[in-house]
Amino acid sequence: MNLESLHLLFFKNYEEANLRFSSHINCFVGDNGSGKTNLLDAIHYLSLTKSAFTTADTQSIKQGEELFVIKGRFNQGADEKSETIQCSLRLGQKKTLTHDKQPYERVSNHIGRYPVVLISPYDTDLIRQGSEERRKYFDSLISQLDHQYLEQLIRYTHLLKQRNSLLKLATDRQAGYDRDYLLVLDEQLAPVGEQLAQRRQEFLVEFEPVFQRHYEQLADAREHVTLTYKSELPGADFLKLLRLQERKDLVLQRTTVGPHKDDFTFLMDGMPVKNYGSQGQQKSFAIALKLAQFETLALHKQQKPLLLLDDIFDRLDEKRITRLMQLVANHTFGQIFLTDTHLERTDRVLADLSEDIRRFHVQAGTIQQL
Repeated sequence: MNLESLHLLFFKNYEEANLRFSSHINCFVGDNGSGKTNLLDAIHYLSLTKSAFTTADTQSIKQGEELFVIKGRFNQGADEKSETIQCSLRLGQKKTLTHDKQPYERVSNHIGRYPVVLISPYDTDLIRQGSEERRKYFDSLISQLDHQYLEQLIRYTHLLKQRNSLLKLATDRQAGYDRDYLLVLDEQLAPVGEQLAQRRQEFLVEFEPVFQRHYEQLADAREHVTLTYKSELPGADFLKLLRLQERKDLVLQRTTVGPHKDDFTFLMDGMPVKNYGSQGQQKSFAIALKLAQFETLALHKQQKPLLLLDDIFDRLDEKRITRLMQLVANHTFGQIFLTDTHLERTDRVLADLSEDIRRFHVQAGTIQQL
């Protein structure tokens, strides 16, 4: 699978842009703030229908405009017809997604069709930040693999929002708090939450050894790294837990137990990487997660995901860059999109590769192929 072309209209700092890509390596080179990362984000939109860097879609509309349009043409293989995906948003309206000009009945039906993996300087946030970052990461990964999981996640999120809204009403007696309705929501929430927790646990059993192998190869390390799913649910009665926590939930006006409170713990020799891992070890840990993500997606989808590399030459040491380039040289990856601030460095790093390499100079929202 590869992305043949990209068209942008009023997306972030771009008024309009049209690019045609190499099926192997594509380099976006330019100063910081020129818009290189925005091109990777546009590709992320085409794959996952959302930005990798901002939570509100309206932030992706160019300042002073009322809409954005991202259009990409994908080729699934030599014998397959190219397919056009378009993602667009107009202020005050819902985001739309079309496949060959036909709208999806549900945007979620698109997730996993064109898998993508992003490696960026912010990946260590998975280690340093709170549990929400790790849940979002694994939920996104499993959702690309398992459409049923994605549907369950959407269902759970909807029910949880309803339950929390009802809990907030409980403090206002005139609002008409309905405990019977709370019990009905609990009956619906419990089986979905149990299924989510079970799937996360099952996935980690498969994913952890792949991750451990990549960490060992990347870091030449003696330390033993592990991933653990931390949850009250597997093997427990979620409905019973909800009932036990009801009084606490009423006081706090939110649901205090469930998959939305779970965490994935990252350990090195049994100790938290966040607290005891060096900066280099944390970088290796984060990259190993992404390489394992790539391998797992490629295995399950039977196609190599698009690989987006954002400013890694600025942030990684020579040892880790060399390991990544070895994987590129061995054709581990398929189509690659990378950003860098220095063309000379990019050329030096890629000098020994025989793949078709296309370079683009990015400057203040304009793009020129070199």
